[in-house]
Amino acid sequence: QVQLVESGGGLVQAGGSLRLSCAASGRTSTYVMGWFRQTPGKEREFVAAISRSGGATSYADSVKGRFTLSRDNAKNTVYLQMNSLKPDDTAVYYCAGEISNILYREEGRYDYWGQGTQVTVSS
Repeated sequence: QVQLVESGGGLVQAGGSLRLSCAASGRTSTYVMGWFRQTPGKEREFVAAISRSGGATSYADSVKGRFTLSRDNAKNTVYLQMNSLKPDDTAVYYCAGEISNILYREEGRYDYWGQGTQVTVSS
């Protein structure tokens, strides 16, 4: 079993950038890693996912071109670089892992979750 811990959230002005990190207690190379986000009263939504090797990525249309997901398996860490942030990006961001090698967008496919980190984008 792997434990995931997110960091890097905070308050930023619109147009700014943040980099979220997700550190795993185990070998991340075993898992597809994804990021989801959730705002109060809404369902958790897919943001991005990356294959085990890092060679393939998938992004939600709402973040494509602004967010970049990468991983360093030697450090058991994945990174979500978020640029050109908008107030609509405000949410709690969750890191997740799943054992297949398919870049699922459905949260129910993911086996392991972090506790979340708050991102707030002010206008």
